[in-house]
Amino acid sequence: MRTCLAAALFVVTTSTLTSAQTAQAPAPFDMSPERPAGLHPMVPRLSLPAQTVTPPVAVPGAPSATAAPPQPSRSFPGSANPDQLQAVQPPGTPPEAAGGMRRYVVPFDKFTLEGEYDRKSWSVYLTPEQASAPARFNFAYQNSIVVAPEASQITVLINNRPIGQKQIASPDTPVQVSYDVPHGLLQPGANLLTFEASQRHRTDCTIQSTYELWSNIDPAQSYLSFEGQDAAKQSSMDAIRAVGVDGAGRTEFDLFVPALEQPGTTKPLLRLAQGLSVLSGMPNQSISFSVDTLPAAGAGKLTVLVGTTSELQPYFPDLPPAAQSAALATFVTDPHTGSPVLLISGPSWQAVSSAIDTIVSPTDIAPGIRRDTLTTERWSAPNAPLILRDTRLTFADLGVKTTEFSGRRFRTNFNVAVPSDFYANAYGEATVLLDAAYTGSVLPGSHIDIYVNGNIASTMPITGTGGGILRHLPIRVAMRHFKPGLNSLSLEAILTTSDDNICVPGATASTTSRFALFDTTEFRMPDFARVGQRPNLAAMAGTAYPYGRLAGPMPLFIDRIDADTLSATATLLGQMAVVSGRPMNVEPTASPGSIGDQDAVFIGSISQLPAAVLSQLNISAASQATWRPVPDTQVVQPDTHSAFEQWRSKVSSGAWRGRVTAFQEWLRRNFDISLSSLQFVPRAEAVYSPSNVASLMIAQGASPTGAGAWTVVAAPSAKDLRESIDAMTEQRNWPQISGHITTYSEKTGEIETVPVSRFDFVPSQPWSVANFRLIAANWLSTNILSYAFLLVVLSILLGMATSGMLGRLGRGK
Repeated sequence: MRTCLAAALFVVTTSTLTSAQTAQAPAPFDMSPERPAGLHPMVPRLSLPAQTVTPPVAVPGAPSATAAPPQPSRSFPGSANPDQLQAVQPPGTPPEAAGGMRRYVVPFDKFTLEGEYDRKSWSVYLTPEQASAPARFNFAYQNSIVVAPEASQITVLINNRPIGQKQIASPDTPVQVSYDVPHGLLQPGANLLTFEASQRHRTDCTIQSTYELWSNIDPAQSYLSFEGQDAAKQSSMDAIRAVGVDGAGRTEFDLFVPALEQPGTTKPLLRLAQGLSVLSGMPNQSISFSVDTLPAAGAGKLTVLVGTTSELQPYFPDLPPAAQSAALATFVTDPHTGSPVLLISGPSWQAVSSAIDTIVSPTDIAPGIRRDTLTTERWSAPNAPLILRDTRLTFADLGVKTTEFSGRRFRTNFNVAVPSDFYANAYGEATVLLDAAYTGSVLPGSHIDIYVNGNIASTMPITGTGGGILRHLPIRVAMRHFKPGLNSLSLEAILTTSDDNICVPGATASTTSRFALFDTTEFRMPDFARVGQRPNLAAMAGTAYPYGRLAGPMPLFIDRIDADTLSATATLLGQMAVVSGRPMNVEPTASPGSIGDQDAVFIGSISQLPAAVLSQLNISAASQATWRPVPDTQVVQPDTHSAFEQWRSKVSSGAWRGRVTAFQEWLRRNFDISLSSLQFVPRAEAVYSPSNVASLMIAQGASPTGAGAWTVVAAPSAKDLRESIDAMTEQRNWPQISGHITTYSEKTGEIETVPVSRFDFVPSQPWSVANFRLIAANWLSTNILSYAFLLVVLSILLGMATSGMLGRLGRGK
């Protein structure tokens, strides 16, 4: 017994001493973050107690993720928490508050921050319930491998207040970043969201290397997450403006209409489609109709039930009792999905039309009311000012802020708009009155460039040494690059220094500013000629001209009323309503003979359109039978004989054609002269046959007597029409519509245009000498031979008049 007690006492004493020594020993230094990923797990490593990392909240139904180690971060005053880097997660599984909702915020399918400095802003519309709910902002990004993380940051701002800044350090895989949104920062209505990137190259100091810098933001992983169930509620019609986008940047209105093909329903449905489009104002939106199945709910989608109570009852039994006796437009909850849907109903279609008017009437604007801006804030804030006459706007008015820059290539963008009757594509200059400064390190040979719609329009070289401050330095911009509607301008400064030629290690990370742009810089647009032109598809794409100005109804010919054709028509009219700023009064008609010489639109499959209408627009009537889409599996085998003859022609006349082409390019580059301007009378429009590769054709021409404009929108089939119009109305494609004919290929994504060779003037302004002089100046600048002939005739007349006057004065000898 004594031996057992002694052994037990010895064991207890030894254990106590060992524990005391362990408690007094300092914690060892942790080298685990530096261990390479491939280190064998059996290698001894020191450890510390695990750091506390806030894990992402699980999404209902989505796989869980483990939080990544925290990264260096920076917090801003007023933000709830510092920058926290969440775990890398596969697409489609970002964190979201349990029981809450998610609002995707990127209105593009691809979103990239490029160059050494990039800043993009747009607005996100929130309901009062969403604005008051606790929120987190989440986004995922991946950057180029040459971006230096120690000198590159992405900053996120909401309503011009930074909520977080993140070092750009994820070249291998997309990384999810999450920030708490400070309470009270979000507001009901439009909220300005801004991404700002400052990026530097790891090793290269050349201008060319700046084009290798990019950070891709994943739209499917960029969203606001709201806590609580109230954020998903739709309490008023204002929720239509908050429909938002899905993970691909698209917005979809799904209209369930059991009586879609009944007579009398088309007109109110098209009015509703236009009103929904104007209210949301999103850049990539589409309208779809269904007749037998309730559409599935989802992000960026709004389901709309339209019909009488008797028509909707079999599909949606829980209709409000009020719809039995009066017009009703309200949000209800789908019992199957729990999602809010917009219900528009009543005892009859007359009541349904009245309910539609209650939704759409706030967007109605009289045709004579002048607009001050073009709505662009949903994808590019602020709205583009609409310039109608001699105007001066500061960069602060255009959304460009004062910026100091330490890199090599600085670029900033802004938007302006001109009316549909803009006619100044051959003369005149706008002016940028530049307020800027550059340091003495900037070498001569640096320059500042102005781009208009992606085309370089002006260059101002920097020739001085020792630095300088530029006060309202005029940079002239040729107005031939402008087009009716929205115009995107960019100012780019190319800055080189002697240090860039040496490029010592760490030079790219320098924070010493070498250039500053001030928001007092002004953009000045002079007076320009204003007269409409027919045909002019660019004006239709820019401001829906001439249909957006019609005081009366616009005749619309639809070959047949089915889901595909009506969906395509509604999507097209919705986009036209957005650019015109108001819904158009559409009058569907089944008889082209009743249209006469009015401004009208014809839409449908090519085989169902009237042959007389196609002939009027110089479209081959044979295309009704020959225009068929090329199957995806069809491989076109070249004909050997044809290929041989083609190469023979190339070899025999290649040298001569090369000289002619070089001479034409020299004339265009140095004198802005093309062969089309060297003619007295414009050539006649050639008969056009669409290629089988094309899946959509938009053509415009004059009516039989020239009093109106006819626009044909056609495709080989109704399915092609719907799919192609959905693609053509996207923001990246819609501005490319121009000329006399525009075609789109769904298989290749290419857009081709046939330029206008002969057009008519359409008076749009009261007659005045000043406007007539500007019109004549532009026309004579376009028709050089006519200008030269007129100059010779006037010179002869002046000589004859002078000779006669001298003879009468007795000075004939």
